Amino acid sequence: MDENGIRGLAIASQDAHAAFGGVVPEIAAREHIRSLDAMVRHAMREAEVGHADIEGVGVTAGPGLVGALLAGVNWAKAYAFARGLPLLGVHHMEGHLFGTALEHVGAQPPFIGLLVSGGHTLLLEARAWGRYRLLGQTRDDAAGEAFDKVARRLGLPYPGGPQIQLAAERSAAGAAAGGAADGFRLPRPMLSRRDRPGDPAYYDMSFSGLKTAVARVAERLEGEAGLADAVDDLAAGFQEAVVDVLAEKTRRAVEQTGCRRVVLGGGVAQNSRLREGLAERLGSSGELYAPSPRLATDNAAMIAAAARFRLARGERSPWSLNAEAALAFPGLA
Repeated sequence: MDENGIRGLAIASQDAHAAFGGVVPEIAAREHIRSLDAMVRHAMREAEVGHADIEGVGVTAGPGLVGALLAGVNWAKAYAFARGLPLLGVHHMEGHLFGTALEHVGAQPPFIGLLVSGGHTLLLEARAWGRYRLLGQTRDDAAGEAFDKVARRLGLPYPGGPQIQLAAERSAAGAAAGGAADGFRLPRPMLSRRDRPGDPAYYDMSFSGLKTAVARVAERLEGEAGLADAVDDLAAGFQEAVVDVLAEKTRRAVEQTGCRRVVLGGGVAQNSRLREGLAERLGSSGELYAPSPRLATDNAAMIAAAARFRLARGERSPWSLNAEAALAFPGLA
């Protein structure tokens, strides 16, 4: 990539995980090792660049599954060392912020960032690139993880996020409400009108209890032999509960900081109802920037964008760079 945007991008999907209903770490790491060389060659051909054109090597150093991270980190270290190039380890979730900015020129700091993926749910204030203030985060399950687990409980295929959205769109209640239905009124965890700025729960989120509530309703319906007919409505209710929590927490951040610009990132950013819910809460005076599907899911372009920023600041990672499953978000004030 260059200052004008993405010149080459290759994404490999690992379909083998679907049979297990979730990501299998050993398979993920093995597939990374197997495909890395071919993916780099493909991206370089698409970008029409040679080895001599590359100025630095960015790689995801965490957070995530250690085996898959190690495959990437070791490949990047070997390539950078052999070519005499700077090495830059990048935080996976910071990369998602840069991914949205690659497609929207207005997605620049200051902004409120909502990062929602299978492993993380973060709400932060970006004062400048590299300078962030963490406002809130999930205390247990990430939103994407909750989507996957609820989908599995309802007998829907993996990955669960897209399947929950499709089921919600099929919901009779969803059709009656223009796609914003709540077929089952489920709890909105850590969301109360009594919350005030400074309260521990004002920005934080929790989705474990919501997942349990869905499971209890499903168990009751199974006892009545009625779950099969209620899956779509229950999925709609679950999705609406998650959207309500995320949108309201984001609205609070906008109100308290005075920053009307919101940047959405992460795999769950593909959910159309989430984007709608955020737009509704922000109103006409807000600015919402969301990535396209190819830059919402994990991809190399967003990591390259974050690495380019840090390279321009003169940053370098040492050759001792290692993968960290719980890597701290960089630049937090």
